[in-house]
Amino acid sequence: MTIKVKKVTSSAVIPTRGSSAAAGYDLYADIPEDLVIMPHSTSVVDTGLKFELPEGYFAGIFARSGLAAREGLRPANCVGVCDADYRGNYMVALHNDSDEPRTVKAHEKIAQMIVLPYLSLEFEETDALSDTARGEGGFGSTGK
Repeated sequence: MTIKVKKVTSSAVIPTRGSSAAAGYDLYADIPEDLVIMPHSTSVVDTGLKFELPEGYFAGIFARSGLAAREGLRPANCVGVCDADYRGNYMVALHNDSDEPRTVKAHEKIAQMIVLPYLSLEFEETDALSDTARGEGGFGSTGK
């Protein structure tokens, strides 16, 4: 699959993969200077990129495991959803879960993008749903 990408600035970096089997494509910070994100706060970081995804797909924006585990930086909404009809800049709201200020540098990897298919649904209102063995059991009802 080929995804069209437009650089909004000359300094923007086209997404890359860390290995040939990686599902995620790294997104890079396109910022003019270092950005300090204070503890327990969120800053929006631009990638300087716009994408054209095919209908029936969306881009999921996920944390980079190393950045989240070592630095405490992750997307504020945990997983971002960029729809196929969105044509604006891809931005990542990075949240600092740590107790220390964290610095994001220009061209630093800030998140990973995975392009995924989705199902278009229609909802049918009903007065009853089918029964299952589990029923309404939730939040730990199936054990540890």
